[in-house]
Amino acid sequence: CKDGVPGWPREEILYVPCIYRNTGSNKPDFLATVDVNPESPNYCQVIHRLPMPNLGDELHHSGWNTCSSCFGDTTKKRNRLILPSLISSRIYVVDVGTDPRAPRLFKVVNPEDVFWKCNLGYPHTSHCLGSGEIMISTLGDPAGNGKGGFILLDGETFEIKGNWEKGDKSPPMGYDFWYQPRHNVLISTEWGVPKCLGYGFDPNDLKKGRYGRRLNVWDWTTHTYVQAIDVGEDAAPLEIRFLHNPDAAEGFVGCTISSAIHRFYRTEQGDWAAEKVIQVPSKKVEGWLLPDMPSFITDILISLDDRFLYFSNWLHGDVRQYDISDTRRPRLVGQVFVGGSIAKGGAVTVCGDEELQGQPEPFVIQGRRVSGGPQMIQLSLDGKRLYVTTSLYSAWDRQFYPQLIRDGSVMLQLDVDTEKGGLTVNQNFLVDFGKEPGGPCLAHEIRYPGGDCTSDIWV
Repeated sequence: CKDGVPGWPREEILYVPCIYRNTGSNKPDFLATVDVNPESPNYCQVIHRLPMPNLGDELHHSGWNTCSSCFGDTTKKRNRLILPSLISSRIYVVDVGTDPRAPRLFKVVNPEDVFWKCNLGYPHTSHCLGSGEIMISTLGDPAGNGKGGFILLDGETFEIKGNWEKGDKSPPMGYDFWYQPRHNVLISTEWGVPKCLGYGFDPNDLKKGRYGRRLNVWDWTTHTYVQAIDVGEDAAPLEIRFLHNPDAAEGFVGCTISSAIHRFYRTEQGDWAAEKVIQVPSKKVEGWLLPDMPSFITDILISLDDRFLYFSNWLHGDVRQYDISDTRRPRLVGQVFVGGSIAKGGAVTVCGDEELQGQPEPFVIQGRRVSGGPQMIQLSLDGKRLYVTTSLYSAWDRQFYPQLIRDGSVMLQLDVDTEKGGLTVNQNFLVDFGKEPGGPCLAHEIRYPGGDCTSDIWV
C-alpha cells in the first residue's frame, strides 16, 4: 500500500458520529453520512442521519468488523461499523453494507453485558483482528475507576466473548491501542480516570495520578501485560500509530497535556522504548484557565506510505504536517491555523510565545467563524486531502469552547502538498454541523466506507 499511487479510489462519502450530549438538546447522538464528492449536487451535505435509540451515549470513535488484518479471507466483508459509546458504555453495530449511503442499526450491545462479562466500562477504540473477532479498548471499570482492558466481540454475532487480556496484571488506565503480530506486540495508551475527566478538565487532578503517563506493552500471543514505558507525569498519551509497513517495529504517539510526540520502537534487546521527537512549546497567556497553555495534541495519523505525520493542536488551533522519512528527526513541512484559543480579539492574550510573532487571525470560512480548534483528522488514501473536525469530547468542549456548543462543530478539508509538504485550507469545503435539523451538534471521528489510515492494520 503506497500513498499517492494512482488507483486509490477517491472518497465519496464519510461516516461521522455526531454528539448531542452536553449541548442542551435532549436528542440522541447520531451517525451522519456526509457527501464529499465534488461532482455531487449534495457536496458538503449530510445526506443521512441514523439516530441511536438512547440518549446521552457520547458516541466517539468507530471501527470495522473486518479490515486489512483479514486480507485474503473472501468470506469477510467490511459491512458493519462498530460504534462504542464512551459514557453509556453501549456498543452499537451499524449495517453500512446493505445501503452505504443510508446506514441502519444492526445490533445493540447493552452496557450491563460490558460491565458484567468483562468488568470494564467506557469503551473507546475498536479494531478488527485477523481472527475475525473485534477488540475494543476501555478507559476503566464499571464504577469509573481507571483500568486498561479490552472487550472481545464475536465477528458474526457481535456478542461479547469476554476479555482479550489474560493474567493478573493490568494497567491503571486505558485509551487507544495498535497491534502488530509480526512483532508479537500490542501497545495501549492512557487518557485518565473516567470519573475524574468525565465531567471536565480540573487542574486540581494534575500531579495526583489521575491522568495517564504510560505506554503499555502487551504480548500479542499470550495476551499478557509485560511492560510500561513512562512518557512523563500527566502526559496523557492518547492516539498511537505504528507505521503502516508491518515490518516496521516503530511508530508515534501523541501526548495531549504534555503536547509532545514520542517515537516508540523495539530495542535491540527485544523490549520497547520511547523517545520524545517533537515538543510543541506552551504559550504564556492571560485570560485562560492556567498561565501556561499547552497546545493539546489530540489526534495524530501517519500517511499510508509512512512519509508524513500529521497532528492537531486543539487549543493552539493549528494542524501540522511533518516529514518522517527520518523517524527520529521529524521535520515540520506544513502548518495551518483553523481556530483555537489564541486568535486575536478573543478572551486570551498571549504574553510569551516561542513560535509565533503574533496571535493568529480568527478563522472564518464561507462567512462562518469557526469555534473550537482542529481535533480529529483523517487523510484521503492518496494523501492529498486532510479532513478535520473540531470537537474533542462534549464535557471538555463545553468547558474550553462554550461557543462551540452554541454554534456546533464543523468539518474542514485541507489540501496537502505530497511532494514538498504543505497544507492549505480548501475554501470551497465546509460541513456545518451547526445547521443540523435537531440543532447544533458535535461531530467527531471520520471514517471512509473502504477503510482509512487510522482504521486498518496490515499484518
